[in-house]
Amino acid sequence: MRPEILYPLFADISSIKGIGDRAYKLVSNLIGGSKVVNLLWHLPSGRIDRSYRPILAEAVPGRICTITAKVVQHIPPKNNKQPYRVVVEDGSGELTLIFFKIYADSIRKNLPLGATRIISGKLESFNGALQMSHPDYIVSLDNAEKLPLSETVYPLTAGISNKMINKYMQQALSRVPNLPNWLDENFCRQQKWDDFKTSLIRAHHPQYQTDLEPFAKERCRLAYDELLANQLALAIVRQKVKKQAGRSLRGNQMLRKKLLEILPFKLTKAQQNVLKEIYDDQASPYRMLRLLQGDVGSGKTIVALLSMLNAVECGAQATIMAPTEILAKQHLETMAPLCEELHLRAELLTGKTKGKARQKILTELEEGKINILIGTHALFQEDVKFKDLAYVVVDEQHRFGVHQRLSLSEKGNKADILVMTATPIPRTLVLTAYGDMEYSKIDQVPEGRKPVDTRTIPLEKIAEVVQALKRKLQSGARAYWVCPLVEESEKSDLAAAEERFASLEKIFGKDVGLVHGKMKEKEKDAVMEKFKKGEIKLLVATTVIEVGVNVPEATVMVIEHAERFGLAQLHQLRGRIKRGYEASTCLLLYNYPLSETARERLNIMRESEDGFLIAEKDLELRGGGEILGTRQSGFTEFKLADMNFHKNLLHIANQDAKMILELDPNLETPRGKALRILLYLFEKDDSVKTYRS
Repeated sequence: MRPEILYPLFADISSIKGIGDRAYKLVSNLIGGSKVVNLLWHLPSGRIDRSYRPILAEAVPGRICTITAKVVQHIPPKNNKQPYRVVVEDGSGELTLIFFKIYADSIRKNLPLGATRIISGKLESFNGALQMSHPDYIVSLDNAEKLPLSETVYPLTAGISNKMINKYMQQALSRVPNLPNWLDENFCRQQKWDDFKTSLIRAHHPQYQTDLEPFAKERCRLAYDELLANQLALAIVRQKVKKQAGRSLRGNQMLRKKLLEILPFKLTKAQQNVLKEIYDDQASPYRMLRLLQGDVGSGKTIVALLSMLNAVECGAQATIMAPTEILAKQHLETMAPLCEELHLRAELLTGKTKGKARQKILTELEEGKINILIGTHALFQEDVKFKDLAYVVVDEQHRFGVHQRLSLSEKGNKADILVMTATPIPRTLVLTAYGDMEYSKIDQVPEGRKPVDTRTIPLEKIAEVVQALKRKLQSGARAYWVCPLVEESEKSDLAAAEERFASLEKIFGKDVGLVHGKMKEKEKDAVMEKFKKGEIKLLVATTVIEVGVNVPEATVMVIEHAERFGLAQLHQLRGRIKRGYEASTCLLLYNYPLSETARERLNIMRESEDGFLIAEKDLELRGGGEILGTRQSGFTEFKLADMNFHKNLLHIANQDAKMILELDPNLETPRGKALRILLYLFEKDDSVKTYRS
């Protein structure tokens, strides 16, 4: 149950005076919710200073001015196209007030002839005369206190004015209770932070321009509160997972030793280190939940297979799930021959496996005759039953949230889970999105792999690129031609790919194939198969080839309009030509003029192949929201914290959360109880409930 002290903040915004039916929808869309607390998280983006109060003779146009003047003349418009004008003067000069929206009665009522008014707004000069269009404030001398010296400016939406938001915000702020302090007192003193309520109120009343910066102390304090709630919630789930009874998997190493003997290569030091971490987890009596990151071609698949063999050595079964059929088949092609040599059975189960073939697999799986099952989402259908599933590997799967990760292992008997990704994820995102998991990283590529020669070439040289490609293909190479992401609405990515395919087909004839996302899986597979066998030498593709396509003979990649792709995506694409031991070339074709960000991206691609460095740069250039492209979104969206500026606070919050749970695992101390309020405040109710369960 949410603590009573927070009830005022979780009241509906309809309880705020002035938010009627019309404003309700607009405001809730703007603030991303319909609770008072959502309004409070909507921080200002600017401020207006109304303290400049000159006489008209000395007033500087272009500034926000506050003038005290007497109304001397009304000039109603002669027709609908003209504005209503009111002339005021202060003894030193004249000013004309302009009103384009004409409510004559209201104007006359607010500005009666002969009355003195305080008027505030942006001063302009027109044909040498001073004028002010639609003043922000017009108040009588008796109501002078109603005109604020400085005014907060908020991000707005059509139909909601700044005045309205300010009015709503004052009401919302008046409801903030005095909350117990959930931060460490010494840490607050070091940072010179005020308490939560004071910080929130000050953040909504910036006195100087610097108060609006992410580094302002009020903003840092609020960002830290949000990050601590996030890290504490994940740490609680992690603690719960860690304590979930698992089963100890300690195989006799026979299968693993044999596999290492038949492999044509040696494991890298990084692979050995990661395997040790995984084996230790598997041996512990608790359930494993680990994220394995490895750059393209770093050898995650073999790590997955070795750790699956550990489960098989214990007489249990293992499964690996891939997001697409192409990837699942690829795993089968890699693993099945190796399993055969070890006298084990690996089978494939996808949505395409139908009828008798499917039934046979299901029966033999339940009888325990299949040791390793490879598949897509089809693995999680109800009729798929294992005899004894002890280990689940999930490949390239960013779409799983914390709870789905936990429910995955329900298929098995206290199964351990390894989640693998080839997209290097910056550390900040690992902490905020995968903080419930242990974390391993293969940061080394197998020996003998040659670096990719990456070059940037302007699009007008495309004819030369085609000629060079011709020579390459004649010498027996294979190549990808990746078509651009199309921004113009009248043309789709598919149309661009088809157009490029048609032009290349005229030159290369039957040697060219086309794959795109709109094709049926069967057609796609058929083209990919031809490309693998070398029947097609040049594959024109949209970004469907981004993940996991394995053709070691493909050593050339042309990416058209590379400036339209994100860094992470360019890196993933380039990874397709790092599969073999031949030298490979990646040509990034770009169009002028390049934006600063695009230029920086292309330079980074030219200079580095380190996926982890590239991911960090991508985070800097694009911000956390987009980092892994929409395909891999689902990362925590923060309201108050900004990962471009508050990274260091995230790392402190991460350490703080760990220390809190070590010292006070049930949050029973005074600070612990205050932290429960913090979790509820940032709607991390689920993690609080784990205490109860």
